[in-house]
Amino acid sequence: MTYLKVGDMAPDFSGLDAEGNNINSSDFLGKKVVLYFYPKDDTPGCTAEACSFRDNYSILQKAGLTIIGVSPDSVKKHSNFMEKYNLPFPLIADVDLKIIKSYGVWGIKKMYGKEYEGVYRETFIIDESGKIHAIINKVKTKESAEQILSLI
Repeated sequence: MTYLKVGDMAPDFSGLDAEGNNINSSDFLGKKVVLYFYPKDDTPGCTAEACSFRDNYSILQKAGLTIIGVSPDSVKKHSNFMEKYNLPFPLIADVDLKIIKSYGVWGIKKMYGKEYEGVYRETFIIDESGKIHAIINKVKTKESAEQILSLI
């Protein structure tokens, strides 16, 4: 398991977005990127988080931030989720968990006394040089945009 910390170079990533376009980390060099990981499209917490970014999108853009979501859902599920909630930023379909594992956000979770493997809800703010500027591992889904703005 990879454990990243502030100051580390962010792992390279590449994956398909909801429209089937390839998104690469190299496309964002020179830009501040918010790479947020979430468990599943169209669930209450994940929807609240995505809608926080959507509702504050112009403020985030004015702050020079590019928002990218990552989950293990398929391109089709991402497409439906984006359309349903009118999301203006890309979501990467990481069905093989390559990006998720390279950022260390896959592991044992507990719910209702049962253990299972899944995605940890975490957000990485990556600076223009590709280094990790901040990591949010206690994401407040309804206030995720505000959390990010307080750190930049």
